Parts: sequence; C-alpha cells; structure tokens
Amino acid sequence: MNKDYYAILMAGGVGSRFWPVSTSEFPKQFHDMLGTGETLIQRTFSRLAKVVPKENIFVLTNERYNDLVLKQLPEAEQRQVVTEPAMRNTAPCILYAALKIQKDNPDAVMVVAPSDHWIEDEDAFIANLEFSFTACLEHDILMTLGIQPTFPNTGYGYIQYDKESQEAKKKVAQFREKPDYDTAKKFLSEGNYLWNAGIFIWSVQSIIAAFAKFQQQMVALFEKGSVVYNTMQENDFIQKNYPLAENISIDYAILEKADNVYVLPATFDWNDLGTWGSLYDKLNKTEAGNAIVNARVLPEDASGNMIRTSDDKIVVVDGLKDYIIIDKEEVLLIYPKKKEQDIKKVLKKVKETYGEQYG
Repeated sequence: MNKDYYAILMAGGVGSRFWPVSTSEFPKQFHDMLGTGETLIQRTFSRLAKVVPKENIFVLTNERYNDLVLKQLPEAEQRQVVTEPAMRNTAPCILYAALKIQKDNPDAVMVVAPSDHWIEDEDAFIANLEFSFTACLEHDILMTLGIQPTFPNTGYGYIQYDKESQEAKKKVAQFREKPDYDTAKKFLSEGNYLWNAGIFIWSVQSIIAAFAKFQQQMVALFEKGSVVYNTMQENDFIQKNYPLAENISIDYAILEKADNVYVLPATFDWNDLGTWGSLYDKLNKTEAGNAIVNARVLPEDASGNMIRTSDDKIVVVDGLKDYIIIDKEEVLLIYPKKKEQDIKKVLKKVKETYGEQYG
C-alpha cells in the first residue's frame, strides 16, 4: 500500500434532515442508517482503507464528536482525529488538515471524502481513486469525482466539463449551484454535466499552493502554527486561531477560482444519503413499496413509506402513502415524503417549543 496516500474523512455535519434519528449530539454518520450492522463512518473508513494505509486516514470532525469517532473506529488513534473548535465550513478544515499532512509527508496525495455517502461498487470507487491519485502525483492539478446524473435532481450542485476533452479526466468549465427542475433537465440534455459529490483528490503541494494564491489571509492564519502541528502544542494554537478563519466552502474558496481543476466521471453507483427519501431509494422494498429498518410492520393500504424504529417495534400503518414514519425514544415523526426538505424547519420549531434536547 502506498505510504504517500492519505485520506481526510469529513465527519463534522449534523444531518438535520435525518431528524429525529440524527441529532446534534449523535449525527447520522454515527448511525447504522441502512440496518447493515455498520455505521456510515465505519463503512467509509473501511472503504478508504482498501487503498489508503489505515494510519494515514484522518477524521475531520467537531470536537464534541471526538469520543464518538474513537469509539466507532477502534483502529484509529487520537492523532488521526482532527477536531474543529468551531464550525467554519470545508475550506478552513481542509487547509488545516493539508498543512498537518504536509508536515508529516510533503510528497502526500490526499482524498477528501464525506463520511455519509453510500457506494455499492467499492472496487470501482477504488479504481477511480487510484487513477486520480496517480494523475495528481504526475500533474499540478486539483481533481474531483463527478457522478453521472440519472435524473434531473435539484438537490445537488453540478459540474460542467469541457465536451471536447478526449481524456478520461475532463477539464472543469464551471461549478453550478443547485438548479431548478427545468435547468437540471437542460444540464442532462447537454450531456456534459455531472453531480458534484464533494469527493476531492490532490497533492498537498497543489492544494496548499492554491490556498496561497486565492486565500492568502487564511493561509497566513494557519501557517502561524506550522511549527506546532503534530505536537502537543497544536491544540492550544487551534483553539485560539481556528475560530478566526472565514466561514467558506472549498468550492467557493478554491475550486471556482482555480484553472487547474479536473473531474473524473465516476464509474460507481453513489448516493449521498442526505434525506429520508434518499435512504428510501437505497433500501430494499416490500411488495407494497415500503422500506423498513428495525421495525415489524403490519401495513394495510399503505405503500411507498419509509419506516424506521430503533428497537424492532411493531408498527401498524393503515391508509398512508409516501410518508416518512420514524420512531425514536420520545419523538415520533409522521411526515409526507414530498416535504422532506422541510424537516429542518420542523426541527427548528420542535427545539423552540420543547427544548434543544430534542434536536
């Protein structure tokens, strides 16, 4: 296994659209969302470990989840858990991790991967990742993996690439925000748009150089700590300085500005598991089209429902179609699947009415 391969596993999100299972105290990446016996973060770690040495996989997370990470990933050491004292989006944490890795190994190439994606064909994922690692070792480029769109999804950002490119990797023309339905249909008809999966590959030298070019203030902030990275003094420096970083995504900070960004159209099936509806799509269904996790269900005139309990509870459902039915301790959610994007608003109301402990 190549000692120059590194991974940054992003595990700091809250996943509020998976409420009430996912909460700020125990987010979705630490749950077995599909009932497979593995949590999402465990599955992602083991997938990355097929190509990256386990000791080179770092987990980026909020400091409140440090113990959860170590409990769920016993093969990881404390030095591999990189914690944020404040939420500052993806650019600051990626720069911080890249500087740490550079100090450990200046020849490193790294993949940045979310912890909550579901990828079925892991061999194809590994092949795409190894291709990208090799490309980034040979060239000063920033790579991303794009997903072939299967329908005009309005919930994802898109990557437009150069149609004329004959290479496997394509020069990125531009990143596009989440479109409306008509725009998404236009993207698919044009044929050179991919879903933005948020999976990035680059050498530490290339990404740090890009930050130096486009985010000089952020680099100045984090490079002040270069002498203390990977030492006992690192935490004190980060506690003091990290909250001063700009709250900005890697897309806005770097990728939309750089002219050396390439995308590899992925050859694996992918689901970002961002909502109950996306989980429903991945699960096996009953004859009536109900997806069931950890429940014993007696349905009557009930179809297309996402049903989940935490303790094999008996659930009787009559007359409901295309609903999300989630039971967790003191909370029962029964909500139309078509309105799943509004679950964030529901959570806000619940916390305002009944207290923060429910979210």
